[in-house]
Amino acid sequence: MAHERIPETDHGIQGTITVAAYDEMQRHLRDKGWIETQAIIKSGIQSGQALEIGHGPGYLGLEWLKNTRDTRLTGLDISPDMTALAAQNARAYSFENRSHFEGGCGNELPYEDGTFKGVFSSGSLHEWSDPQGTFNEILRVLKPGGRYFISDLRRDMPLFMRWFLWLGTRPACIRPYLLSSINAAYTPPELREMVKNSDLRDARVEGNLVDVIVSGKKV
Repeated sequence: MAHERIPETDHGIQGTITVAAYDEMQRHLRDKGWIETQAIIKSGIQSGQALEIGHGPGYLGLEWLKNTRDTRLTGLDISPDMTALAAQNARAYSFENRSHFEGGCGNELPYEDGTFKGVFSSGSLHEWSDPQGTFNEILRVLKPGGRYFISDLRRDMPLFMRWFLWLGTRPACIRPYLLSSINAAYTPPELREMVKNSDLRDARVEGNLVDVIVSGKKV
């Protein structure tokens, strides 16, 4: 049985030193091929305009652009420091014309109905102040037939997986943030209950040893 959830933050990752360390960690994951670019593409999000919620340094969305054609990305993050960093990383990818990063929160997405063909998020769900409200907003801004893919760590992961992630996290100074993120994450049963009571009620909720994934398609 999972221990009680310990909320982490609802204002994102901020501060020059912390943001730089998180950027280093995400680059390490990217270079190892451990970010979820291919999982997002396999879920059916592979064309048109997509929204990434909680974009962080931007590598997930930028790799998605790199691996797709005729696509554009809008990134939304509550941390202004992360938004600035993602824009900087987009310039390094030469994707300034295909991407736009801005500040905002998920439970009040600043976009019109049916704006996006895909919405995805990785590793930020545990920070959302109102997950159920954000689920509703995701469905609202999707076009009919659009797909969504939301993944995050799971709080009830086996202890050996916690230690595996701890040892593999670089730089070492970011490790305490990893544990606080796991402690703030949701379990698959908790997410199934939230999804059932949201507009994403038909979503598929599944878990593996490390992650829980909410995915589906707007009818």
